[in-house]
Amino acid sequence: MPHSAASLANLDLTLLAERLGRACRERGVTVTAAESCTGGGVASAITAVAGSSDWFETGYVTYANGAKTRLLGVPEAVLAEHGAVSREVVEAMVAGACHDSGADLGVAISGVAGPGGGSPGKPVGTVWLAWGDGERQQAVCRHFPGDRRAVREQAVREALVGLIRHLERD
Repeated sequence: MPHSAASLANLDLTLLAERLGRACRERGVTVTAAESCTGGGVASAITAVAGSSDWFETGYVTYANGAKTRLLGVPEAVLAEHGAVSREVVEAMVAGACHDSGADLGVAISGVAGPGGGSPGKPVGTVWLAWGDGERQQAVCRHFPGDRRAVREQAVREALVGLIRHLERD
């Protein structure tokens, strides 16, 4: 393995996507991404790698709540109770993306990239991510510094690192 798990955060997005591709091929796993605040950044990083169609078939950009419900099956009641930037929503997003696409593993991202839209409970830079499949998910909340571009890039990086760690620990 060319890089330790600890050094993953220092790799550029293309190198991360290439490593993810190797891990997917070695394990025969397909991946999907359900994205909100990153607007397709994960899918873009993955598809920048030649041959990614072997392990990445579908990505979802569900920026509006209605799209999260319509395309991923996120219940309206969950959105109303917890808000789009929450553990409950990203877990439902990743489950829905895996169910709809048939992928073995998925990642979901929803956050407040800024510069506006933050609140005292969810300030700009708050991003929820979840990894898993249609049955089991694991979510984390991160608080990324910087402007909109920086928050989005850090979220994409975290999403790819989480997918790699999920695959390499199995």
